[in-house]
Amino acid sequence: MTTDQAVELIQFAYPQIYYACHTRHERRKSNVFRLSARDSDFLVHLDRRAATRVTALARHLDVAASTLSAAVTRLETLGYVAKARDGRDRRSVSLLLTPVGAAAVRGTSVLEAARIGAALRRLTARERARAVEGLKLLAGACRQRG
Repeated sequence: MTTDQAVELIQFAYPQIYYACHTRHERRKSNVFRLSARDSDFLVHLDRRAATRVTALARHLDVAASTLSAAVTRLETLGYVAKARDGRDRRSVSLLLTPVGAAAVRGTSVLEAARIGAALRRLTARERARAVEGLKLLAGACRQRG
């Protein structure tokens, strides 16, 4: 399969997945997690084990460092992120998603867990593993800006 063919397949597949599984409501800060859509966008780019540098996240999301800094302060206050300092460069700040933050991501996702689960149950265990691994690989490649 060529890259162009893969691009076309993803351009058709992604909207089908999104349409079938997305929530039918708009997220607001008034939800139980007190997260805006933008807050949730920040959180989904973090990991519980591998810290993400704030500067890299701002660059990836194409937001001003000051915008992200204000959000990080708020998200840290809510207990959703933890700051990690780099031992080599004390000015560098990285972020880890906390377990509470992961629960907030699941609770405010644009994709409904029940709909995703129903689709995944239609696959064999091997197909499920392949589908998830493929999405993880593609997401990882998307985070690497070239």
